[in-house]
Amino acid sequence: MNRTEALDMVRESITHVIPGADLAALGPDDAFREALEMDSLDFLSFVEVLSGRSGVRIEDEDTQQLSTLSRSADFLVDHTQ
Repeated sequence: MNRTEALDMVRESITHVIPGADLAALGPDDAFREALEMDSLDFLSFVEVLSGRSGVRIEDEDTQQLSTLSRSADFLVDHTQ
């Protein structure tokens, strides 16, 4: 998976959990939990959706790496090669 594909997958996963999320206003290094007001259940759902779509197993200790669009994409790229 390349970075563009990873970013698209992260965005799609967020939109699946928070329909209508304004991703255009979200910068690549903005913490999306705060910017999109994701609660813990929303974030857990995002992680599950992202894992399912990407086929990457995401462990509890990995979730800190999923704080921004950029970091999430980097995580996916690193774990799909």
